[in-house]
Amino acid sequence: MSVRVESRTMPDCDYCGESFDDDDAYARHLRDEHPDDLSRIEQRRVDDLEGESRDLPTGPIVLVGIVALGIVVVVYALFLAGGGGTATATADQTPYALNSVHEHGPITMTVLGERVDFSQSEYQVQDNSIHFEARNGVMWHKHAQGATLEYFMATLGINVTDDSVTYQGTTYDDDDPQYDVSITVDGEPVDPSTHILQGAASERTFRQGDTVEIVVESASSS
Repeated sequence: MSVRVESRTMPDCDYCGESFDDDDAYARHLRDEHPDDLSRIEQRRVDDLEGESRDLPTGPIVLVGIVALGIVVVVYALFLAGGGGTATATADQTPYALNSVHEHGPITMTVLGERVDFSQSEYQVQDNSIHFEARNGVMWHKHAQGATLEYFMATLGINVTDDSVTYQGTTYDDDDPQYDVSITVDGEPVDPSTHILQGAASERTFRQGDTVEIVVESASSS
């Protein structure tokens, strides 16, 4: 029994006589070497080739996007895994890993002899990461990693630095001879922008957590 083998004729260029292994190679040649001489059929062939070229990157682009997303997820997971237990952070630190912890500690703030009442509604549950709750204005609750004292106070509309306090629109600066300003944790001065609050796991032992004291007083009364 004989087997019939069909041979496929290689396309030749009608303009220069060059031969090509397949139609795509021929179409690329027409596009690159004879763009101004093409017949309607040849132009259609070139257009079809360019249409395929535009569609081709879609798959690789999607694949690259998936791989990049995977890398981001892995890096973020590693970051969370190693994020606990630090005592300082960068100045622009913001909390992360919400609901990964639940810690507590005490805080007081006194401005010119008046105790700030954090039990008022305007100070209650102002942020998910760290806040006051249940009308208690003494015990703070932390639910995320990396919550600095600066961040916590900012959620209450109060700006603090290592030597100033901005409260109700007035900035009290320790460099101002009228005022003495102190921001301490467990009796030691801290930089609020880098000090991450550390607390007790139980509400019953909350006073074992970082004890924050913010005091603004007239220099004459100190």
